[in-house]
Amino acid sequence: MPNTHEERHPFLDDLANDAELISSVLRGPVVGRDEIRRVVDAVGAFYGEQTPTFMEIVGSRTLLEYEAILTSGERLNAAVIIDRDPDGSIPRVSVRMAPVDAVVSLAGHLKRALSGQLPKQLFL
Repeated sequence: MPNTHEERHPFLDDLANDAELISSVLRGPVVGRDEIRRVVDAVGAFYGEQTPTFMEIVGSRTLLEYEAILTSGERLNAAVIIDRDPDGSIPRVSVRMAPVDAVVSLAGHLKRALSGQLPKQLFL
């Protein structure tokens, strides 16, 4: 899959106002379109490189896998499950990442970037 900025984002454009994001880099869910965008933008800032490796729609779910290299050098693998309601809006996004060293590194970057903007209990 090519990685071009001209492509439509697989979920940000359609997030419901009260959407929920669950991720390996957070202790709990992030709720709300603007808060999710803030997290996704912050995480993306720590990706030196991102390469989608798989995307398929199965019923109301989009499955997306990608590999990334963090700006700190760690390699990361991620699997994203995007749930879609019948009206096309997205109420839930789940992002699972590995290996643990890269997850911990990314979680630390995220905590430094978003402390004070999101509740402190969300951060690892």
